[in-house]
Amino acid sequence: MNSIPDLIGAVWRKSSYSDGGDNNCVEIAGGFPGAVPVRDSKNPEGPVLLIPAAAWSGFIGRVKDGRLG
Repeated sequence: MNSIPDLIGAVWRKSSYSDGGDNNCVEIAGGFPGAVPVRDSKNPEGPVLLIPAAAWSGFIGRVKDGRLG
């Protein structure tokens, strides 16, 4: 990635795997070609990780297949 995307106005959605309690709350924003912004929903003003889209896709595939770990 050559530049940091402007996340102002990003539409965030909470992971369906978030437990709704005080832990495990992850949100992602779509619409950023080549990257997936990820943040802790408990701290929306905190840091954002920009994960390369290919790495995110691989991670999600492993989670869905139960191969994470």
